[in-house]
Amino acid sequence: MEQEITVNNKKDFAWSWVKSSRFLFYMQMVALMAFLIGGSYGLYKHRYKGKPKVTVPENTLYTPKYK
Repeated sequence: MEQEITVNNKKDFAWSWVKSSRFLFYMQMVALMAFLIGGSYGLYKHRYKGKPKVTVPENTLYTPKYK
């Protein structure tokens, strides 16, 4: 009984550490870039918009003005 055995080791992800490590390196770079771009966008969206104009009652100033 002879059976034909085909070996597809070169297509297996776990068999070739060179291909798998290259793939994982590029996936880490994509994840890092997505994290940096997302974080930068979040900081830009919630940025400080400037000092607001606040009206202070005159009786609470350092030198209060009374009527």
